[in-house]
Amino acid sequence: MNRKERRAASKRRDEPASRIGAPTSASLSIADLAAEARRFYGMGRVNEAREMCRQVLAREPAHVQSLNLLGLMAQATGDHRAAVKMFAKALDSDDVNAACHYNAGNSYQALGQRTKAVAHFGKALALGMDAKAVAFILQSPVIATYGARIAGKWPLAVTNAELFGAESVAPLAKDLFLRAAMEATTLASMPLELLLGHARAELLRLADESDVEIDDDVVGFACALARQCFINEYVYEQADAESRVASVLRDRLLHALASGAAIPPLTLAVVATYVPLHALPTVDALLRRDWPSAVAGLLRVQLREPLEEAGDRDAIATLTPVMNSVSLEVMRQYEENPYPRWTINPLHAFAADQARGRIVPTAERQAELDILIAGCGTGSHAIQIAQVYPNARLLAIDVSLPSLAYARRKTRELGLRNIEYAQADILELGAIGRTFDHIESVGVLHHLAEPAAGWRVLVSLLRPGGRMRIGLYSNLARRVIVEARARIAARGHRATADDIRRCRQEIFREADDWKPLLGAKDFYSMSGCRDLLFNVMEHRFTIPEIAAFLNDNGLSFLGFEPFDDPTVLEQFHKQSPGSADESNLDQWHRFEADHPETFWDMYVFMAAKSAQ
Repeated sequence: MNRKERRAASKRRDEPASRIGAPTSASLSIADLAAEARRFYGMGRVNEAREMCRQVLAREPAHVQSLNLLGLMAQATGDHRAAVKMFAKALDSDDVNAACHYNAGNSYQALGQRTKAVAHFGKALALGMDAKAVAFILQSPVIATYGARIAGKWPLAVTNAELFGAESVAPLAKDLFLRAAMEATTLASMPLELLLGHARAELLRLADESDVEIDDDVVGFACALARQCFINEYVYEQADAESRVASVLRDRLLHALASGAAIPPLTLAVVATYVPLHALPTVDALLRRDWPSAVAGLLRVQLREPLEEAGDRDAIATLTPVMNSVSLEVMRQYEENPYPRWTINPLHAFAADQARGRIVPTAERQAELDILIAGCGTGSHAIQIAQVYPNARLLAIDVSLPSLAYARRKTRELGLRNIEYAQADILELGAIGRTFDHIESVGVLHHLAEPAAGWRVLVSLLRPGGRMRIGLYSNLARRVIVEARARIAARGHRATADDIRRCRQEIFREADDWKPLLGAKDFYSMSGCRDLLFNVMEHRFTIPEIAAFLNDNGLSFLGFEPFDDPTVLEQFHKQSPGSADESNLDQWHRFEADHPETFWDMYVFMAAKSAQ
């Protein structure tokens, strides 16, 4: 192609779609036009994408996807003022659009409007972007550079001087989305954990060198990292020398607190990256001092809220005794490590389920049902159900008082009034004299001494015509966990914090052998890792065993939960063309044999009791 031909081709690429024969608003629906805009944008044909968006907006001025796409195109050219105008228009129509909030946050940060940026990032995370936070964070050029330096020497350690250079953590501290995400959710990523571990050690060095001038961004970053460490329960590796310096800094903090001396905000924040503040003596005095807003937020999370939970425990009713020896061991595990640790309203998970096809009819949602959550843990499940069924009366039980206290606090925080919490053992629930329209027990029965016995108790509490939602571990899908538990036991690791940290570092160093573990969010918190790999009791099931229990106990199988991966059902139907039946457990058993990772999380399914 000569120069003249190249110029002509370039001109054709840049011309509006209406001038090059592309479909226009006269021949396409709004949905098709929007799809074309996204396709052109993905191909880098920006002018055509822009023209398609304008055609959409000429017919529907508040079309969110087109406004958002125009904002992204303005953002890509550096015109952030135009971008935020587009994102604002989109959010006027759909204020719960997480992607628009995230995009607006990026443009406001580029414009130096940090307060607005942080607000939009926080909203994006609260609306469900927490699941994608790690991917977005790792796309940052700064973080990618640090990650490459760590990977370049792995499994040997890089020094902080090699990693950060003279700038120290300042570039990281300027990343407002990283800070918002650290405050909001567990960042489940090996590369990110290694980087943040180095950042913590670098902050410790800065705090130990009192003559170093510290700016507000670094303090804010340290507070955010302390909140992340609190969420993941201090699961990061600590070198012995690092632990010794952290202990000295902690003692310095306690001495200053006892004497009434000034406490540098960085000192407080860095201590909180190694130990939860509520575990230190006399630290309630910290609440009587004035602090910058970032430190005040840290104190709320690590001090005020845990003190509130501790005060709640005596108010929790005991519905049944906990007498079974295994139940007592499980209770001790979840009292030491309440599980799961969560911060974001779980209702967005329900919205995601709806998007995958798990639709709850409006009439059912408004019904005045009696619902039992059997094994509610820290309340995420119960709180989600309470919001989905606002007129229902929920009884949420668990063996762990700290878990229940966390659940009560979060329930008050969200203003919910339809949940009753109580301590109880599922095995003893038959004596409470109550029945329910709906029972949920997901991820609980397989930790009982006799899961079938506990399940039969729940069946006895289910009213005729009632339904239950059950979650059980798959024997096939958990093979990697069984292997990991065997290797952990052979190496002598126990369910202590230090051993769990050591075990995780070994798995990091053997990463190629343990990819399924490294992809599990539970691996990245202390309670989650203990639940995953060190649980005191774990049973696993097969689909025929589930089918036999349902048959023996008068329950009918209503189907598995919608799958995150839409190709699962496509493959299932291809297995039996024309005769595939999603309610047929024999077909699912054959399918799982060919696709053993299908139920990696667990089997989650609905079953119904006969109305007679």
